[in-house]
Amino acid sequence: MPLTDEMVDLRPVQRRTVATLVGTQVLVGVGVSAGAAVGALLAEQTSGSADLSGLGGTFQVLGGALVAIPMAHVMAARGRRWGMLTGYLIGIAGALAIILAAAWSSFALLLVGTTLFGGANAANNQARYVAADLAEERHRGRDLALVVWATTIGAVLGPNLAGPGEPIARALGIPVLAGPYVFSLLGLLLGALLIVWRLRPDPLLLARRIAAVEADEPLERQQGGVWRGFRALAAHPGSRLGVITTAVGHTVMVSVMVMTPVHMNHGGASLRIIGLVISGHILGMFAFSPLVGMAVDRWGGRAMAITGALILSVAGVLAAQAPLGWSPGLAVGLFMLGLGWSFTLVSGSTLVVRSVPLRERAGAQGASDLAMGLAAGGGGALAGVVVGQLGYDVLGAAAAVLACVITVSAVLIRPNDSNRIRPTPALPGEVESQVG
Repeated sequence: MPLTDEMVDLRPVQRRTVATLVGTQVLVGVGVSAGAAVGALLAEQTSGSADLSGLGGTFQVLGGALVAIPMAHVMAARGRRWGMLTGYLIGIAGALAIILAAAWSSFALLLVGTTLFGGANAANNQARYVAADLAEERHRGRDLALVVWATTIGAVLGPNLAGPGEPIARALGIPVLAGPYVFSLLGLLLGALLIVWRLRPDPLLLARRIAAVEADEPLERQQGGVWRGFRALAAHPGSRLGVITTAVGHTVMVSVMVMTPVHMNHGGASLRIIGLVISGHILGMFAFSPLVGMAVDRWGGRAMAITGALILSVAGVLAAQAPLGWSPGLAVGLFMLGLGWSFTLVSGSTLVVRSVPLRERAGAQGASDLAMGLAAGGGGALAGVVVGQLGYDVLGAAAAVLACVITVSAVLIRPNDSNRIRPTPALPGEVESQVG
C-alpha cells in the first residue's frame, strides 16, 4: 500500500497539531489555574479546618491520576482527540460541582468536585505526549516542551482572576471564593470545543497508519491498559528514570504549592498578593519550557533531570526559610519551585516517549501520569498535616530532601546505547531513537 502525500510530509500536520494544542493549553490553563489561588482557601472555608485545607488540591491531583486510566483506554481505542475530550468533560463536571459545593458549604461535595476537576489536569498533561506523536526525533523534547510552555499564558492569568471573580460571584449569588471557578468552567468548555474541531487528523492514529504501511503489515493490536503500561515502562531503564523524575518532581512541587496560599493567608497576605506569588510560580513552571526542551534534546533527559532536582532542592530551602505571610524569598522560592518542576517534567516525559513502543504508547503514558498523580496526591495530603502540626518550614525542608531522590536515581539508572529502541518503523523524517 503506497504512502499518501499526507503521510509522507508530516510537517504541516505536526504544525497544525502543535498549534491546536497550544490553543487548548491557553484556554484550559486559564480554567485550571483560575482556582489555584483559592482552592486551599475554599477547602479551609467549607471544612472549617486548616488541617484539611490541602485536601482540595490533593483530591484534584488524585482525580487527574485516576482519570488517566480511562483516558488511556479511550486514546488506545479511538485516538488522542476523544481521549482528551473525555478528560475535559470530566473536568467541566468537576467545576460545576465545586461551585455548588461552595454555595451549599459542602466539604464532601467539594472533594468530589475537585476529584472530577482533575480530569482537566489529566487531559492537559497528556497534551505534551500528543505533541510528540508525529514529531521528528531530534525535536521531540522541543515540541513536547512547546505545548507545556503554552500553558504559561492561561496559567499566569488564571490566579489573577481571583479579584475579578468577586463581582462575578456576587452577581451569581455564590460565595466569593467560588467566583474563579466560573472562569474555570468557561475555559474548559472552549478548550474542549477546540480539540473536537481542530485536532484532525488524529496524530496517534496517523502515526499508527504510517508505521503499519512502512512495515507492510496490518496494524498491530494497540495496548491501552495502564497496568500493561507499567510493565512497558519497567522494561527500559530510560522510561524507569523518566517515571521517577516526573513523579518525584511533581510531588515536591504540589506539596509546597498547595500549602503556600494558606501559609500566606495566615500571615495576613491579601488575595491579590497570593495571586501574584502563585502567578510567579506558574511562570516558572511553564515560561522556560521551550528552552528546557531544547536542552533535553541537546544534553539528554538524564542531565536535565539532575538539573531540575537541584533547582527543586534550592526552592525547598528558600520556602523553609520564609516567614509567615509574604516575603521576597518566598516569591523567589515559588518561582524556582516551578522552574525545577519544568525541568523534571520535560526531561522525564521525553525519556518515556523515547523508550516506549508505539503500540504501548497510550497505556504507558497513562501509567506514567497515574504514577505522577498518585505520588503527588499523597504528598499533597501529607503537606496539609505537616503544615498544621509542624509548620511550613518543615514542609519546605522535607521537599528539598525528597528532590534528592531524582539525583540518586539518575546516578543509579544510566540510559545508554543499549536502550536504543526500534519498536516500530520510524516515522518519516525520524532517526533511530536513543534514550537520554
